[in-house]
Amino acid sequence: MWAFLDINLLLFVYFLLLYSYFSSSVPSHLYFTSCQLQGQFHLNGMHKAGDVVLGGLFEIHFFSIFPDLSFTSEPQQPTCHSFDILGFRQAQSMAFAIDEINRNTNLLPNVTLGYSLYDNCVKLGIGFRAALSLASGREEQFILDDTCVGTPPVLGIVGDSSSTRSIAISTVLGLYRVPMVSYFATCSCLSDRQKFPSFFRTIPSDAFQVHAMIQILRHFGWTWTGLLVSDDDYGLHAAHSFQSDMAQSGAGCLAYLEVLPWGNDPAGLRRIVDVMRKSTARVVIVFAHESHMINLMEEVVRQNVTGLQWMASEAWIAATVLQTPQLMPYIGGTLGIAIRRGEIPGFRDFLLQIRPDLQHNNSYGNSMVNQFWEYTFQCRFAPPHAGWVEAGGSLCTGQEDLENVETEFLDISNLRPEYNVYKAVYALAYALDDMLQCEPGGGPFSGNSCGTLQRLESWQLVHYLEKVNFTTPFGDQVSFDENGDARPIYDVMNWLWLPDGRTKIQNVGEVKESAKGEELRLYEDKIFWNSESKKAPKSVCSESCPPGTRMARKKGESECCFDCISCSEGKISNKTGWYSVLNRAVWRYNLSMYLNTFPVFLDSMECTSCPEDFWSSPQRDHCVSKKTEFLSYHEPLGICLTTISLLGTFTCAVVLWIFIYYHNTPIVRANNPELSFQLLLSLKLCFLCSLLFIGRPRLWTCQLRHAAFGISFVLCVSCILVKTMVVLAVFKASKAGGGASLKWFGTVQQRGTVMVLTSIQATICTAWIVSASPAPHKNTQYHNDKIVYECVVGSTVGFAVLLGYIGLLAVLSFLLAFLARNLPDSFNEAKLITFSMLIFCAVWVAFVPAYVNSPGKYADAVEVFAILASSFGLLLALFGPKCYIILLRPERNTKKAIMGRVIQS
Repeated sequence: MWAFLDINLLLFVYFLLLYSYFSSSVPSHLYFTSCQLQGQFHLNGMHKAGDVVLGGLFEIHFFSIFPDLSFTSEPQQPTCHSFDILGFRQAQSMAFAIDEINRNTNLLPNVTLGYSLYDNCVKLGIGFRAALSLASGREEQFILDDTCVGTPPVLGIVGDSSSTRSIAISTVLGLYRVPMVSYFATCSCLSDRQKFPSFFRTIPSDAFQVHAMIQILRHFGWTWTGLLVSDDDYGLHAAHSFQSDMAQSGAGCLAYLEVLPWGNDPAGLRRIVDVMRKSTARVVIVFAHESHMINLMEEVVRQNVTGLQWMASEAWIAATVLQTPQLMPYIGGTLGIAIRRGEIPGFRDFLLQIRPDLQHNNSYGNSMVNQFWEYTFQCRFAPPHAGWVEAGGSLCTGQEDLENVETEFLDISNLRPEYNVYKAVYALAYALDDMLQCEPGGGPFSGNSCGTLQRLESWQLVHYLEKVNFTTPFGDQVSFDENGDARPIYDVMNWLWLPDGRTKIQNVGEVKESAKGEELRLYEDKIFWNSESKKAPKSVCSESCPPGTRMARKKGESECCFDCISCSEGKISNKTGWYSVLNRAVWRYNLSMYLNTFPVFLDSMECTSCPEDFWSSPQRDHCVSKKTEFLSYHEPLGICLTTISLLGTFTCAVVLWIFIYYHNTPIVRANNPELSFQLLLSLKLCFLCSLLFIGRPRLWTCQLRHAAFGISFVLCVSCILVKTMVVLAVFKASKAGGGASLKWFGTVQQRGTVMVLTSIQATICTAWIVSASPAPHKNTQYHNDKIVYECVVGSTVGFAVLLGYIGLLAVLSFLLAFLARNLPDSFNEAKLITFSMLIFCAVWVAFVPAYVNSPGKYADAVEVFAILASSFGLLLALFGPKCYIILLRPERNTKKAIMGRVIQS
């Protein structure tokens, strides 16, 4: 709120100044020919004259007392204190770059650059006043000719370091296209070319820094983090971008988001640190300035909050003021994003040549050097305040040697903001050089005109600044994209706490933008972790669910907080095994574009169903092949049925051998031996066809099993039917006048009848197979964890007709045999046929409901049992008594015994 009012007041002041400045462009005969400042801001600064002057805004002091805003006749100067030696070194890097350019005969020949550098005291109002002074000029009065030509007070401004101040200043200067190149303002909002048309920067936007932070979080699996931001444009925009990108990428969740107050707010800081202490998040990300961190860390120490992994933005990663023995137990091991480090040859020698201005030590013109000298050597230039000497203070002579004092000012091993300042100055210089090399008539402006120093306008330099492209001595390419942003590249830094108590900021990786996207490279073996385990900490709301479970979000809590629920049968989750491996690979080797390739493994909210032929393991962590079930030769039931089938086949063979061996005996000859032989062969086929129902179903076995079964039994029952008809015909022929009936039941007729009856069944089977062939089928309906291999009949009608035809012949045989059961014969075979067909029909009547209600392999077992039972019933009932007489009662195997009272069948 106060910042908003402050800006409005300053804008009012600025437009008053602009009015007085631009009113000088009115022709002298209409108005006046000079411009006079209504008042002057006397600011802490450093100046050097030149043909073209560049402005600069730097943080030389941390704090200030802001003066009255009104114009007075007396000069106004803010009171700044807490000298920032690194801020002063950044200002000196601009002075060095300009000095180096002036000595370069290939860049801006015959043009001398000057500078006007101001201290903003980390205050919006002071920084804004300094920018207005640069834009409007420092002279109290200057006169322009009637054509209003002349070089602007400054060509461009290097700065500001703060996003908030850069926004305020660039909003105004952008109206007049005054180029401004910041070396430290990272707010992504400054990339808006509509609002800030003349703003450039040599530091990447916060948007890229946020992406880099999220990549580091992903790399270490930190999904539960806290976020602290400063209460300004820099922090608030970073918070918005961080939340948006984190939600979009699914990198994790924020346990809390707190805004750090400006100034000393003990109650607010106490509340924030209390939130941090109670939270389960072990990683704290901070987008703020080092002045915020100083106050925050004091409260952290007061509450003794340890065990946190801090992640620093570029604004405070290099803050040496925080690297003290008192703070390192709390903040040691900090990881952060730092500005690209660079090397500036000859910079240290330039710094050693700095000397105070003894003649003008009280002036406002070059007071920065004197303040630096007093801070470094802890002395005062005369006249010091009263009592200074008496209290033991020393006077500065100006001859002190910088090399004899321990100061980080001369440590140029880690130049980061300074390197950005260096690039910003060179960017302005190269843009000006490109403009001055323009040939008349070939320029980019209206009428192919060129810009000149005599008629230089700021928007012309902006045009060339947009096209700047050069390489620094360090090897970095400098250019700006369509938004005025530099090529994104950051170093990843780590605060190393040495055993002797000293601290060191070491480079442990880098993140940059390439054709593949953002590339993160970390050297994990170099990272110092401030924990007893010396390993990367864990920062998750809920531990990863083990294999076989899925995440279930807790109602009313963040999506990163969940319970683990076991997967249901048939589903698996192997997130811990697969996800962790893929997650590291995706973000370490920049494979984010391929995330959609792994939907099964990266879906952490749901268990994954196994494919149709697979089932979940008992642990639900992987899919295993389903057990296959069919009537196998290797299981006890299959072995038993196979044995019985082979036993029946062997028994048929033995009976057939007995009948062949004793074919001349009366009992064999009296029972129609040809039909008996055919019946034994058909029974043998019935026993063998049962083997087709055992083993893994295949297409040929499915087609053959029912066809073989149907034809074999029709052949068998046809023989019995013809045999029964022959018995009846023989009995009828034994009566007077019945001999004519035997001519219809000769050997040829018997064979023909059996063949015709069997051919009908063969035709039924052929039509069934052709129209709707039985086929093997994987049935998963009976058991979820098993695959039942079975033969589907294809056509239920075909199967019913096949069974119905067999049943029809069996019933007909039974009825005929039943009618002939009481014929006068000592060995009436009709009785045996009646009994055998009774067994046969009983078995198959019981088979139908048992088959329908038996699942899987048991249906096949029921059918095999029915085949074997009916076959054994026929075999034993028809041939058992005869074999008994042949083998055990040979005295009854005589013609006399067989003839008995009537003629045999």
